[in-house]
Amino acid sequence: MTKVQKAFCVFLCLCFFVVLAMLPEPFSLWETLQNVYRQFPFYYFIEEKAQETWMELDGETLAEIGKRNGEYLGELAEAERNLEGEDTKKSDAANLEKNSGAFEAGKKENSTDKLETNSKDKSNGDGTADRAEKNTEEDTKGVDEEQPTSEMQPVNTLPQSTIVLPHPILDLSRGKLSDYDYLMNNFYIVDENTDASAAKINAAEFLAEDFSLSHGPLEPQILIYHSHSQETFSDSREGEEEDSIVGVGNYLTSLLTEKYGYQVIHIKEAFDMMGGELDRSKAYDYACDYVEKVLEENPSVEVVIDLHRDGIDEGRRLVTEINGKETAQILFYNGLSYTNTQGQVSYLPNPYIQDNLAFSFQLEYQAALYYPTFYRGIYLAGLRYNLHLRKRALLLEAGAQTNTVQEVKNAMEPFADILNRVLKGSDKQN
Repeated sequence: MTKVQKAFCVFLCLCFFVVLAMLPEPFSLWETLQNVYRQFPFYYFIEEKAQETWMELDGETLAEIGKRNGEYLGELAEAERNLEGEDTKKSDAANLEKNSGAFEAGKKENSTDKLETNSKDKSNGDGTADRAEKNTEEDTKGVDEEQPTSEMQPVNTLPQSTIVLPHPILDLSRGKLSDYDYLMNNFYIVDENTDASAAKINAAEFLAEDFSLSHGPLEPQILIYHSHSQETFSDSREGEEEDSIVGVGNYLTSLLTEKYGYQVIHIKEAFDMMGGELDRSKAYDYACDYVEKVLEENPSVEVVIDLHRDGIDEGRRLVTEINGKETAQILFYNGLSYTNTQGQVSYLPNPYIQDNLAFSFQLEYQAALYYPTFYRGIYLAGLRYNLHLRKRALLLEAGAQTNTVQEVKNAMEPFADILNRVLKGSDKQN
């Protein structure tokens, strides 16, 4: 090999090493270069000479080299610790800032939850009187005279889907449900102005009825309205729709549409306001006329819900805990078009009385299976309450004036679940 060729080879080797040195990690690591160098003969020669020189050093020199190497390694370790410390401080500062923000947000949320609850609905002090007013369809529940001043109500977000397993408290076996006394004592409340014998109360027949919908979600399926749209709660802000029973209907509508996929019409008309004043003497009549027109325009609607809140004694609160939330209890309300004084109320005909009873019983049956502390019963009263509009017509009392807005909105979550179960035809009989 000529000198020019040797020089060219050396030049190529140098270029190769320079390129390796410029590569990013892990290719530029010194260990990688050493492994490359060791492939050349002259490396062995240099390494051997270095070892021979090292062995020739005296003990004092070796000790000094060891000391300096130790100091150097110590400085490297200290520098690395300082760098990690700086990163930790930055991370802690960021977490502190984040937690501080969360704490401030939490304070705001807590202050929101601490709403005043001293408002009183004067005309609803007695639950029995309230039901008697319904029985004459001359309901004159008063407007809340004192409304608390409070911060904004918490914004409701749709709950995440959770698997709820049956955990009944009552014996729901076929044998027990066939016992009329057991059925009446555990599922029904009968108003003193009517008689349960006016209808046929039979659990087996009620559960056998199919309430699955025949229309799909491309058409309206469910209609929600409020005969008494001005009903409010203990912490309702005056004039705020979201704090009234209409706001509860808004949340139920969003649950049924967004979580369960139904098409829902929500009517917000104030049937209990006349000339700017509360007047419930004709509320059911006005509601009936309006809803009938909507149903004529939307014949696909198969479920009609008149959503109310009850009126009870001021010392009572209708609340339970479901999924970790304070939840208002519910009451199903059925009209038999029969009073003890008149017998059959001929001017209030309802061809769907048995269907209405079966529908409310299946809802309560689902509640007894999955949310046994949620329901208060099925109240049987003497008149009709517009339940003749559909076989799947329902008057629902959600909580009462002593509940908070949030408690009643929370109640819409288990109610939407049991309604969906009935409309899907699930768990009809143990």
